Amino acid sequence: MNLYETIGARRDTRREFTGEPLPDDVLTRVLEAAHAAPSVGLSQPWDFVLVRSPGTLAAFREHVVLERDTFAASLSGERARTFDRIKVEGIRESGLGVVVGYDPSRGGPAVLGRHAIADAGLYSVCLAIQNLWLAATAEGLGVGWVSFYREEFLRDLVGFPAHVRPVAWLCLGAIAERPEVPDLERAGWRRRTPLSTALHAERYSPR
Repeated sequence: MNLYETIGARRDTRREFTGEPLPDDVLTRVLEAAHAAPSVGLSQPWDFVLVRSPGTLAAFREHVVLERDTFAASLSGERARTFDRIKVEGIRESGLGVVVGYDPSRGGPAVLGRHAIADAGLYSVCLAIQNLWLAATAEGLGVGWVSFYREEFLRDLVGFPAHVRPVAWLCLGAIAERPEVPDLERAGWRRRTPLSTALHAERYSPR
C-alpha cells in the first residue's frame, strides 16, 4: 500500500484478531516506526510496555468490562441498544497489548518548544501512536485503541511511576480480515463527515 491507501485502510480493530503471535521482526518494525515519530524538542517522551501475560490481559479486560457497563448505564433508548451491539475491545483475542505512556521528564527540564504549550509532549506521544497504527496497517495487522479504563488502574497494572501518564492501551495483532467500513459506522453509532464540515478559510466560521 502507498501512504494514502494505508491511511484509508486504517481501522480500529475489535472482532477480527486471530491471536496468532507476531514475528519479532514485524513487531520491531512497527515499534521502530512509532519511535521515529516527530516529538517536541526531540524529547521522544514515550514508553511502550508490551503485555502478553494472560493474567494481566484478563485483569485489564475485567476492568474495561466494568467501565463499559458504567458507560452503558448512562445510555437509554436507541442509543443504548446501538451501544450494546458494539465490541469495545479485543484484549485477550489479540494476545498483545502495547501500553503507551507519556513521560514529561524526558528531554530534560527545558524542552525546546514546550514552554508555551504544556501539552506538546502529549501531542508527540499521539504522533507515535499514529505512526504505530499506520505501520501496523501496512504490515497487514490490526490495532484497537481501548479507552474504557481509569488511568490510575492502568498505571498500577503495568508499573508506571507516578509521573508517567498512561495514554493508550493498544491491542495489536494479526487479523482475519480488515473491514472496509469502520466498526462504529457499521453499528450505526456515528458516520464520518466530509472534510467540508471541518474546513475554514482564514478564520473560524460557525456552522
